[in-house]
Amino acid sequence: MTWKRAVFALFAVAAGTNVPTPLLLVYQERLNLSAEVLTALFGCYAAGLVPALLMAGPLSDRLGRRRVAIPGIVLSGLASLAFAAAGDSLTLLFAARFLQGVVSGVVFSVGSAWVGELSLASGEGAGGRRAAFAMTAGFSLGPLTSGLLGQYAPAPTVLPYLLHTVLVGVGLAFALRLPETVDLRDGRRTGADGAPAAPLIRRGDGFLVVTVLAPVAVCVYAFPSTIISAVPLLADLPYAGVAVTGVLAGVTLGAGTVVAGLQRRLGRWTAVVGTVLGTLGFGCAALFAVTGALPWLLAAAPLLGAGGGLCLAAGLTLSARLAPPARLGALTSLFLACAYLGFAAPYVMAVAARATAAALPLAVASAVSALLALRLLPVARAGRL
Repeated sequence: MTWKRAVFALFAVAAGTNVPTPLLLVYQERLNLSAEVLTALFGCYAAGLVPALLMAGPLSDRLGRRRVAIPGIVLSGLASLAFAAAGDSLTLLFAARFLQGVVSGVVFSVGSAWVGELSLASGEGAGGRRAAFAMTAGFSLGPLTSGLLGQYAPAPTVLPYLLHTVLVGVGLAFALRLPETVDLRDGRRTGADGAPAAPLIRRGDGFLVVTVLAPVAVCVYAFPSTIISAVPLLADLPYAGVAVTGVLAGVTLGAGTVVAGLQRRLGRWTAVVGTVLGTLGFGCAALFAVTGALPWLLAAAPLLGAGGGLCLAAGLTLSARLAPPARLGALTSLFLACAYLGFAAPYVMAVAARATAAALPLAVASAVSALLALRLLPVARAGRL
């Protein structure tokens, strides 16, 4: 099936986004970096990604998915090569991470829309589930592999990136065989009747986008990025911290991959369940910060990962439902742009923990997530999720 090739290409690019995550501890030791600098290095990815998301989706609505996605896939491999060449240069590491954000923003927005359009025959929600599975699977396997290589293999800051470059090459070969799904007329995207493309957000949907779609989007990455990036830097981890961080990332994001398929059963309650899991996960992380007991950390990781995965699947499905046919790429981009604002969460928590204690910002995040779950309940009951 053609959608499977698109899913693999999306997976290949996603696998590279968290390769640097467990290696942050290697960079910290080599360059003597503070927690604030490390979380800024992790988060500058979003600074490149969000503008790319906002531009790539609408551009692909006009030019087609292939013309935008294929160059993005190529640049994803080049970003990994830039990381491999960065060595101990902090400036080059920031530049490589920023570039990684740019190319990921291009591929995630366009690739998600491409998967959705190739999955139309499978019914509503299939495209969202498949795109969410592809991204979360890549997000989990990338850091799991780099964490183990970073701890036990030679050239820990080179080999993981080279392996990802090979994976991207395979994904590119699959993507080159995919059909174009955008029907272009006179060089511009039009509706089915030949009229100009509809507004991005249709009348009556604005409040739902602002109070439901956008907050659910932020949860997508605020949940897992906190446990992957902030907690290992704010609390003491056991021996072999690089490997533990890689496994932690793999478990967290792997949980998001596993639960994506549950959206079919959960239906309109998917986002509600996701935010409840995030509430519990932040609570467990706060208890780990207070007690240092590893079981709390092991509980927090899959809870936050599963919560983020469910929010991603629910948000992509809601975006496809709300988007006019000619604006799917643009609204998907807007949703993912809001999602990547969640990458600021580790930095905010690191700064707050420096002024207070590590447990406090985690407890506050748990309370905010609980409030969002309460907000989503009446929307789900009304069948609008």
